[in-house]
Amino acid sequence: MIAPQNDEETPLLQRPKQPTAKIPLPWDQFWILLLLEMPDFLSSRTLIPFIPQLIRDIGVTHGDESQVGHYAGILQSSYYAAHTLTIFHWSQLSDHIGRKPVILTALSAIVISMLSFGLSKTFFGLVVSRIVCGAFDASDSIVKSMLMDITDTTNMPKAYSYIPVSLMIGNTVGPLIGGSLSQPADRFPDIFGRSELLKTYPYLLPCSISAFFISIIWLVTYICLKESVSTTGKTSLWELIKKGFFGQSYSKPRQPSSNIIVDPGEGSPGKFQPKPLPLRALLTSKVLSVTASYTTMALFQTGFNSVLPVFYATPIELGGLSLDPPRIGTLLAASGVIHGIFQLLFYARLHDHFGAKAIFITGVSSGIPIVILFPVANALARAYGIGMAVWLCVAVQLTLKTSLLMCFPCIALFIRAAAPNRASLGTTNGIVMMAVAVGRIVGPASAASVFSYSLQEGHDAWSIYYFFIAIAFLAVGTALLLPRDLNVWEDSQ
Repeated sequence: MIAPQNDEETPLLQRPKQPTAKIPLPWDQFWILLLLEMPDFLSSRTLIPFIPQLIRDIGVTHGDESQVGHYAGILQSSYYAAHTLTIFHWSQLSDHIGRKPVILTALSAIVISMLSFGLSKTFFGLVVSRIVCGAFDASDSIVKSMLMDITDTTNMPKAYSYIPVSLMIGNTVGPLIGGSLSQPADRFPDIFGRSELLKTYPYLLPCSISAFFISIIWLVTYICLKESVSTTGKTSLWELIKKGFFGQSYSKPRQPSSNIIVDPGEGSPGKFQPKPLPLRALLTSKVLSVTASYTTMALFQTGFNSVLPVFYATPIELGGLSLDPPRIGTLLAASGVIHGIFQLLFYARLHDHFGAKAIFITGVSSGIPIVILFPVANALARAYGIGMAVWLCVAVQLTLKTSLLMCFPCIALFIRAAAPNRASLGTTNGIVMMAVAVGRIVGPASAASVFSYSLQEGHDAWSIYYFFIAIAFLAVGTALLLPRDLNVWEDSQ
């Protein structure tokens, strides 16, 4: 039975006491989850540096430089369109059949889609590759659910301070692979000049290397990862498919067994555990508040990520910086390193001192100066060329991006606190991630289209910046819906 919800008016002495002693992280499984945080970022960041040039090469723009951003946005949005249709079902399925089989399926899909992307010679083939990846890739959502399974409120902030190590590797290695190894026959003729395969498919090498690393992670996961939820007494997969996942919950009460990980906060092994709740029971005000905050933040973040490399690659006279793929890859890799080091060293301390809400609001607010630096950098490039002033703007913008990315560990804490019970954690996360996926469809497609529109003659060049600033203010507004103290939500579970 769910206890009545406490609000901020409830005297502190009347609330249940929260645990004060921090429980050590379960490193025997936590290191695998850190490894599993890499594939999503490694694969997507491998593609980012060469996508503008790839779109030019396949001729879909017919030489119209202003349309490159539009087609780049379609590519990114196609992934999230498929992701939106399936992420909730994968997440709910993980509550019933376990997290591990869903993760292994997602890793397999990433490997197949990366190889398909490298072998595609048409824009349609590129889109299909990203759709396949989006439809089956629930790894990010499920890994976060698994992380919530094996941690509690005392050690979860510490766990998230290590996550940037994985993200830093993915965000650093991915752009370096994509930026350095694209078109290898032209760039390294002494090594790859005789390969007809790489001449025909100039982007296959970076995609193959990324797929190889993800295949190794699949093997490690299959051998070493333990299941974090019990599937004993659960409804069969076929029954779940027939019932469509909606309506009543068909699972029996869970009893932890020796072959799964038991969260210290879940009580003793002898107790019966709660069962997953139906969808309607999960649509609480807490879940909807988190969903709104995460979606608007993701709308801005993904839109910014899709426009950033296109802005770098766009000619200066059209509003960009005229950078080539190797420089773009190096800049994005450096940004990943900065973010990873900063969060590893400071996130847990900042969380203990200021709390998750303050960090989250600061992060989404940083979107405003990030946007302003776009026209400033271009104006300086027009006036003085690519010099020290432009590089300073780029450095400041990428540094502010670190503050924006600090929102992700904060929102994970709110999702965990908002879940009505621990057995429905995966489904709750799926609801949030489904809405976020919608934001990630709209963000890249709309931002890239507005950016292309602003480049066309006779249109307002500042349209893209007005668009981004409006989203940033919306994200700040929805962030105010979150509680200042996570205990307000935790106590009501």
